Amino acid sequence: MTMPLWQPTPDQVASANLTRFMTEVNARWGAAVSDYDGLWRWSNASPDRFWTSMWEFGAIIGDGPGTVAVDDIKKMPGAQWFPQSRLNYAENLLCGLDDRDGVVFWGEDKVKRRLSRKELGQLVSRLQQALKAAGIGVGDRVAGYMPNMPETVAFMLAASSLGAIWSSASPDFGIQGVLDRFGQIEPKVLVSADGYFYSGKAHPSTDKLPAIKAGMPSVQTVVVVPYTQDRADISAIPGSVHLADFIAPFPAKELEFVRLPFAHPLYIMFSSGTTGVPKCIVHSAGGTLIQHLKEHLLHSNCKPNDRVFYFTTCGWMMWNWLVSALACQATLLLYDGNPSAKDGAILFDFADAEAMTFFGTSAKWIDAISKMGLEPAKTHKLTSVRVVASTGSVLAPEGFDYIYDKVKKDVQLASISGGTDIISCFMLGNPTAPVWRGEIQARGLGMKVEVFDDNGQPVEGTKGELVCTQAFPSMPVGFWNDADGAKYHAAYFDKYANVWCHGDWVELTPHGGIVVYGRSDATLNPGGVRIGTAEIYRQVEQIDEVLESLVIGQDWQADVRVVLFVRLRPGIKLDQALSDRIKKKIRDNTTPRHMPAKIVQVEDIPRTKSGKIVELAVRDVVHGRPVKNKEALANPEALDLYAGREELSE
Repeated sequence: MTMPLWQPTPDQVASANLTRFMTEVNARWGAAVSDYDGLWRWSNASPDRFWTSMWEFGAIIGDGPGTVAVDDIKKMPGAQWFPQSRLNYAENLLCGLDDRDGVVFWGEDKVKRRLSRKELGQLVSRLQQALKAAGIGVGDRVAGYMPNMPETVAFMLAASSLGAIWSSASPDFGIQGVLDRFGQIEPKVLVSADGYFYSGKAHPSTDKLPAIKAGMPSVQTVVVVPYTQDRADISAIPGSVHLADFIAPFPAKELEFVRLPFAHPLYIMFSSGTTGVPKCIVHSAGGTLIQHLKEHLLHSNCKPNDRVFYFTTCGWMMWNWLVSALACQATLLLYDGNPSAKDGAILFDFADAEAMTFFGTSAKWIDAISKMGLEPAKTHKLTSVRVVASTGSVLAPEGFDYIYDKVKKDVQLASISGGTDIISCFMLGNPTAPVWRGEIQARGLGMKVEVFDDNGQPVEGTKGELVCTQAFPSMPVGFWNDADGAKYHAAYFDKYANVWCHGDWVELTPHGGIVVYGRSDATLNPGGVRIGTAEIYRQVEQIDEVLESLVIGQDWQADVRVVLFVRLRPGIKLDQALSDRIKKKIRDNTTPRHMPAKIVQVEDIPRTKSGKIVELAVRDVVHGRPVKNKEALANPEALDLYAGREELSE
């Protein structure tokens, strides 16, 4: 493209937090930066100054930052950030407790609630006292088996205010999925809603809690939160208590906050892969806070009274990212349930009804509503929405077109990418720069992101491995139950010494942006040529009959052949004509190497609970290898559709 899809006005650039930050670092440090690229280079050349400035710009509450921002920026893992400081994550989110909206919640079209910042603080105070009475203190674990609702936010804040460690999973996990995660970290308190709504139906959670409690002897108290009913029967759950009874003895009072070292654990996140029991990734309070403040304030231009939404469950890191917006004095807009309720309109209804300013969702959902033929620009006002953010998988260029053609023309489309591993982003939006079709706008400030070729050398304009060659604050503290750090090191640092290798296959563009081609461990390798799976998805999913697709490399006759699975619209069968049209679309727009040797129709595509398709699990099934940790999948039964396919035996 010769023209961007969107670019900010001079007034938008002038008023951006990023511009103000640039002015401040120039004045304080003599940085002499005049644009984003210059600021990015300076942030990595002078990381101590950049992150100290970020602490101050973010108005972080605590004892610090001290005189040392990082002891050894080149040490990965092991760099120590702000070693002289002490802070509390919850204290930074629970500032300005007034009558402005703190949290607005929609549970599909069944439940609508709102809490002011003051009311949120009062609830946290009562929970803080109740957790303390239940024996929760510094370093204890509190686990939430919860929908994305206000009480989940409040419990997390109460736990972290005491120096406890929070971990959460969405309520659609089965019993074994919960035990595979929480069982490893041995929580003292388990918080669960009585159930959840999805597609208009109530799904109970209380029937799973007796087995979950029996499988986790560490749990002393199970707190049951009302959601789908007023007061569920919990008599079969040992050690259980209704939320109302849990907090009844404790009227709200002034909040207390335990300030702890910057690296003190805040969250335990779980990898979502299907290669074994999930890894327990430990993230620090300070690293999470300062990184999220950077991403909200500078990259998302979040300001007081903004109304920030991200469609997420509590098992996805975007929930943790979303709640940090409270530290910017923003209102959280929470939604739980089916994002395509009301024929796909409900999230746009939410945006209009609550003056949403930041609309976050997944690339898969954007593709889905496009396939549904939705045109929100004609059915909704969306006047308040200034940013649409997309993550979870690669947003194809056609997804960019759809947003600007059918949703809203005057909006910044911020495709972002990072992960649970860093509880944040490697590349994301830039409110002061244009949006180019198919490109993530920028590498994150303070993130020395590069692209390595097969020889471990940095390249531009060529596909390669996404790496980060300097430490950053939101690197994990480590993995739980990994005393010598061997699992942590193997996950990110085995391929290149002292370099974080993330596992994405990407390319730097002339605009300073990034194009993601998929996971590097899922890249195809026919004839020794590496092909990103997203290159094929982009073409196939433009075919109207195709709802979604999945591609793998199948070992075949001493080489690898490309196999494409397609889920088609109801009533459509894959015949030779459609197969030929799919192949022609791929051949005409890519290379002969991208052409699938086999195209197979399937009824479902397996995916994780955060919506990511699982190429590696399907590849294992096709090759007759076992798939571990099927509980990570939203639809594990779909894997059966790929086993023993006759089409793949010839």
